[in-house]
Amino acid sequence: MDRTFLRSLQIPFLILDLFMLNVIYLFTQQYIPDKLQHGFISPHTFYWLIINIAWILASGVGQIYAYRQLIVFRRFLKSTYTIYFVWAFLVLVSSFLLRAVLPLAREFAYTTILSFSGALLVARMFYLLIRAWVRKKGGLHRRVLILGYNKVAERLATYLESEELSVRIAGFVDDLRKPATHAKYSIFPGISDTLSIARQHGVTEIYSTIMPENNSSVYGMMLQADQDLIRFRIVPDFAYFINRPVHVDYLYELPILSVRKEPLQEVMNRFKKRAFDIVVSLGVCIFILSWLVPLLGIIIYLQSPGPIFFVQKRSGLNNAPFDCFKFRSMTVNQESNTKQATRNDARVTRIGRFMRKTSLDEFPQFLNVLLGQMSIVGPRPHMLKHTVEYSGLEDQYMIRQFLKPGITGWAQVNGFRGEITELRHIQKRVEFDLWYLENWSLSLDLKIMFLTVYNVFKGEENAF
Repeated sequence: MDRTFLRSLQIPFLILDLFMLNVIYLFTQQYIPDKLQHGFISPHTFYWLIINIAWILASGVGQIYAYRQLIVFRRFLKSTYTIYFVWAFLVLVSSFLLRAVLPLAREFAYTTILSFSGALLVARMFYLLIRAWVRKKGGLHRRVLILGYNKVAERLATYLESEELSVRIAGFVDDLRKPATHAKYSIFPGISDTLSIARQHGVTEIYSTIMPENNSSVYGMMLQADQDLIRFRIVPDFAYFINRPVHVDYLYELPILSVRKEPLQEVMNRFKKRAFDIVVSLGVCIFILSWLVPLLGIIIYLQSPGPIFFVQKRSGLNNAPFDCFKFRSMTVNQESNTKQATRNDARVTRIGRFMRKTSLDEFPQFLNVLLGQMSIVGPRPHMLKHTVEYSGLEDQYMIRQFLKPGITGWAQVNGFRGEITELRHIQKRVEFDLWYLENWSLSLDLKIMFLTVYNVFKGEENAF
């Protein structure tokens, strides 16, 4: 689908979703009227503010109307309902916390929340109709000719058809010594005849997988294509020296290639993550740690005299060591800084076993978050000894240190936590941590936090 056309749908779909949300609110208000007398603002009016602000904030953070979401329907639908559940959670929590000041009928809240789920599904079906219309709208079609027939050209054709609804592949052009019998599209012979083939088939764009350095005639085609009003694009293949996707940035006119994208390299993204960390960790310290520390402290001391907190040097951002705080879950011992906890470890106390099972022992790390040494979500920090050991076993291990370590992480919610007994365990942790590094977003952090809480209640086999 045309990128400009897709981007033009972003604001209309936000407005459409808000319109449906407010229509649902008005109908529900008629069906379940507010019978109580109130002062300046009624519960219904305040609830109306909550549902609208929560949707704008949640959809903005989740970027569900972004081009990369709209381009693939399944991705758009999945991100929509991910944010919907976040929105519903925010609305329910806000209504619960404010029920004493602004009482609201529970059926009113439930009706609007459930009805909005159906309305979002209707809106996404409407989006499907728009996509179908674009497919049939001949004036929006882009006919593409691919110069060269190779693996890159085949992948390019597949990607263009799956990602761009308005694209039609006219075929490939190449000088093949042996005819290809398994090609999905026509293969036209004669690279030198590319432009005449393009004119003959009404082509609007040419993608060349042949570099000008490998065939000097490509330079001439680029110039002539401009005269024929055909857009000419070059698709470089870096697979010879980089066996993974590369990302291109520009420093003025100079292209800069990197083997991975890092959203947290952007100042605004780092600011958003840090602000989120501060707000959440400050709330935890004030409303949870303020009573949890003395309560668990007494129990810990009664079962095993010694310090309440266990402080250990861990590897942090850029491999800088820092003091990581935990509730002490073991008896005081000489192996705490060298030996990992194992299943049925005799050093673990009774309260320690409960804390480790429920991850309560990690709560003091919210202090590390406030101090800026950790983030709520990120790769789990390891002991200094283990950082040296694991970096020798897994080549990409140290890339994790580009991020602040986290209280929880993408690897942990996917089951890779606890004792490391074989190489596969550390390899999978690195794999999931690097995926998080390259795909960070605030909505992903919220998802990981939700999954962490969910896993605590569900129970985890590797939590001991």
